[in-house]
Amino acid sequence: MSNRPDLPAEIARRRTFAIISHPDAGKTTLTEKFLLYGGAIQMAGQVRAKGEARRTRSDFMQMEKDRGISVSASAMSFDFEKFRFNLVDTPGHSDFSEDTYRTLTAVDAAVMVIDGAKGVESQTQKLFEVCRLRDLPILTFCNKMDRESRDTFEIIDEIQENLAIDVTPASWPIGVGREFMGCYDILRDKLEIMDRADRNKVAASISINSLDDPKWSEHVPAHLLEKFREDIEMAMELLPKLDPASVLNGSMTPIWFGSAMNSFGVKELMDGIGTYGPEPQIQTAQPRNIAPEEDKVAGFVFKVQANMDPKHRDRVAFVRMASGHFTRGMKLTHVRSKKQMAVTNPVMFLAADRELAEEAWAGDIIGIPNHGQLRIGDTLTEGEAIRVSGIPSFAPELLQNCRAGDPMKAKHLEKALMQFAEEGAAKVFKPTFGSGFIVGVVGALQFEVLASRIELEYGLPVRFEGSQFTSARWVHGTKDAIDKFAAANKQHIALDNDGDTVFLTRLQWDIDRVQRDYPDVTLSATKEMMVG
Repeated sequence: MSNRPDLPAEIARRRTFAIISHPDAGKTTLTEKFLLYGGAIQMAGQVRAKGEARRTRSDFMQMEKDRGISVSASAMSFDFEKFRFNLVDTPGHSDFSEDTYRTLTAVDAAVMVIDGAKGVESQTQKLFEVCRLRDLPILTFCNKMDRESRDTFEIIDEIQENLAIDVTPASWPIGVGREFMGCYDILRDKLEIMDRADRNKVAASISINSLDDPKWSEHVPAHLLEKFREDIEMAMELLPKLDPASVLNGSMTPIWFGSAMNSFGVKELMDGIGTYGPEPQIQTAQPRNIAPEEDKVAGFVFKVQANMDPKHRDRVAFVRMASGHFTRGMKLTHVRSKKQMAVTNPVMFLAADRELAEEAWAGDIIGIPNHGQLRIGDTLTEGEAIRVSGIPSFAPELLQNCRAGDPMKAKHLEKALMQFAEEGAAKVFKPTFGSGFIVGVVGALQFEVLASRIELEYGLPVRFEGSQFTSARWVHGTKDAIDKFAAANKQHIALDNDGDTVFLTRLQWDIDRVQRDYPDVTLSATKEMMVG
């Protein structure tokens, strides 16, 4: 055990986590139910219901409302029992991997949602790998048990095999699909019975003294009970018992079964996050790490979102508080520019409502409206020059030329693109040779998102057209070496929105040629965000 001091009570009750899942596994519904149980919203909107009802509360950008996918990672805070949950929403769509990756640097744990019929899907696997890189504790929720789903042992096996993590059941389903009637809460010896009639009703809970308790047969039909008893006996023998230390170091995941749509199993999962989820953790930084219990405030920007409020051209920088107790109006040092900024109107997102944050503790996520001073990767402190590290920026996999529909508006387009680049929504490269911009993204859907946002937020119709280039690499080396290289490869050189030199390539051969002919420069597919 470490000999670190106990955390102040306010910090110790924080649980900051993200939900990771494949699209359609039920993440948005689960988020809604979390907010419902946290008392943050009265009635959960159903994603697929008619008209207005399907505008789920946590998705607020117009495009998300149209397409029913969460595009922007928003953060929501709510109280549940004695805990303060900070839920950071990760975009579930596979085209938003970079935004998602950065979001996962801001949380202490992840809740993995799996569809009972589909098991571990590709996107879940990708997100899981990112969590694995950071040894994030993972709690698993197997959703949609009230639809035809796979055998429970099969699901557990698949998680163990595909994700190489030990799985311990925290609950066990009774019946599946139409016959699914509830779960046995293994951790608390309770039988939880699902109410199909009222989706927003908390399950009926029956205390059980043992697996032989006569109460079982009063509530569970004989054929389901027989199968359940066989299964649970096997599970107890074959599967590992829950070990809190293994959960915290990321080598074991407890799994709960339920149906988010029917509000079933959600409360048990939330109890689990409170009991087994980690308190705010130490943040990796240079020249020293930041411990949450330090008195002085520090935090870092992991996401920037522009135009969240269409009435105001603001950008909100989402800041994960890494240490201390922040109060509104505090003056913090912006480490990159060495300037002080008074944080007068920080916001917290309670469900989809913004409120002024009078205070925040380590573990909390606050939004700081600003006009472009704050960028992804920036650190704010009470004066010490510390920089939180490990927030990556990836080379885009798809490049297209971007032109304004009206050539007279090229300047406006530049402004819009720079804004999206700072937000981390896309890479924008200005070729040193020729005109126009080259926009790079990690997934094709982002071109659509960008075009619709540029039109909506700036009133600028734009076209994206194919580019001769297929990838981009940052050029590292001494200034002289970079200048010499750039002069000899003019057609391939561009600057990114930070002014860093980028080599645009058509083929792997271009990259190999540079490595051979210019040993004093290196080409890299990532750069640490905003080293400055």
